[in-house]
Amino acid sequence: MASTTEIAAEPAPLHKHPYHLVDPSPWPIVGSFAGGALVLGIILLAHEGIHWMLYLGIAGVLATMFFWWRDVLIESRTPGLHTPVVRIGLRYGMTLFIASEVMFFVAFFWAYFHFALYPEHVSGAAVAVWPPKGVLTFDPFGLPFLNTMILLLSGCTVTWAHHSLLHGDRKGLVAGLAITVLLGISFSTFQAIEYAEAPFHFTGGVYPSVFFLATGFHGFHVIIGTTFLLVCLIRAIKGGFTPQRHFGFEAAAWYWHFVDVVWLFLFVCIYFLGAGEIAQH
Repeated sequence: MASTTEIAAEPAPLHKHPYHLVDPSPWPIVGSFAGGALVLGIILLAHEGIHWMLYLGIAGVLATMFFWWRDVLIESRTPGLHTPVVRIGLRYGMTLFIASEVMFFVAFFWAYFHFALYPEHVSGAAVAVWPPKGVLTFDPFGLPFLNTMILLLSGCTVTWAHHSLLHGDRKGLVAGLAITVLLGISFSTFQAIEYAEAPFHFTGGVYPSVFFLATGFHGFHVIIGTTFLLVCLIRAIKGGFTPQRHFGFEAAAWYWHFVDVVWLFLFVCIYFLGAGEIAQH
């Protein structure tokens, strides 16, 4: 909830109500066609080997994201549009979005624990054990542990950046965000190395499928979160945040902490508790 001081400093709403009625925008319909082209491109690539539709869809989705978010930033800097009530709505929206992402990982963990607790349900398994017989796993205290330390440290640095922002320390904000972005890139790099050295492949049975689906989807979230924070870093360098108005940074920080927590569950449940015979490198 916005403080009394912040509300008093707010410019008057442009209308007789505190809500933001957005101007007509082409991006919803453009984004719909771009998303349809992306899905069609995936289908054409998988069945016909045709690439151009996929590239067109990707370009369309990325362009829609860029220009739509550009318009949102312009709105946020327009006096009287993003009132305290509107910003509360944005916070609710981000909270519900993260909750929906949590449900994705609930489904992945459900699949993993179904086979981990009932290995006799693994199709074609000669022996009811988990991981399945013949599957070599990662050493949890190798790259997975290093990546765990990287993400935990990044949670500290993004909190440092947030604390600096609230106290008007722009240098601390920029430094904290820059270090967090570098840590996010480091995580993705080490995960790519881990995948390259994996002792199993995606088509090697239920264990590799669940492993790559859960950790890969998390890795995709890390890339998104790193990009999110990189945009915040650019905005911070340009002076785009104030101690009173910085929801874009808050949303990025919430998302990053969500990514951190999910990784802790992945590390403990899949890498540590789910470790079997360790592959030798």
